[in-house]
Amino acid sequence: MSDRLPDLPRTPAHPATSYVTLAGADWLASASPHPDDLHALWALRPDAPSVLPCGTAFDVINAPALFGRRMVDRLWSAGPGSGPVAAHRGRILLFATPGTAQRLPALLVWEEWAAAVPPLLCHGSGDAVTIPPLHPHAAPATRTGPRTAPRPRTAPADDDSVAGSRWLVAPDVRRPWLPGPDVLLWACVRAARPAAGEAAEAAGQPRVSALA
Repeated sequence: MSDRLPDLPRTPAHPATSYVTLAGADWLASASPHPDDLHALWALRPDAPSVLPCGTAFDVINAPALFGRRMVDRLWSAGPGSGPVAAHRGRILLFATPGTAQRLPALLVWEEWAAAVPPLLCHGSGDAVTIPPLHPHAAPATRTGPRTAPRPRTAPADDDSVAGSRWLVAPDVRRPWLPGPDVLLWACVRAARPAAGEAAEAAGQPRVSALA
């Protein structure tokens, strides 16, 4: 089933967008019940990571770094591209359509390659994720007056957190395209095949062949 890529337009080039545009910031803020508070925080601390709820504007599929990068590579080399993607503390965060966090694990259960897929953390409704700074090298804005709005939550700004948190594909429009569970299932299977072949070879077993 997942050998076939869902019928979607393909994007031939991998983007190099590593910072969030103003339009992208609007989209991220739309995930919060208090978007104006987030914009106020980002104006003061654009170099700080933030915490956003999942389940409304997006879900997040959280994969180990190597496997996550394989998924992103497959999405851009042979698929429709990806939505926003971030790296955070040795994990890859793939932003997906709301509902994907619930649906993707159920689809993987039925896949013969599921055993080669490492444990994925699927963040949906009721969950929250840490996102990288909008622009890690930006200087904070000058404070010109008292703040009356409550301060939104931010992730701990220790050196490890900031250094290990960055955008690989940053949101740059108000409504970015997001992959759904079918697209990410396809990417999981394609990313799992090389790992399964390498494991079989290391164990002295015949390498499993698969259709391209």
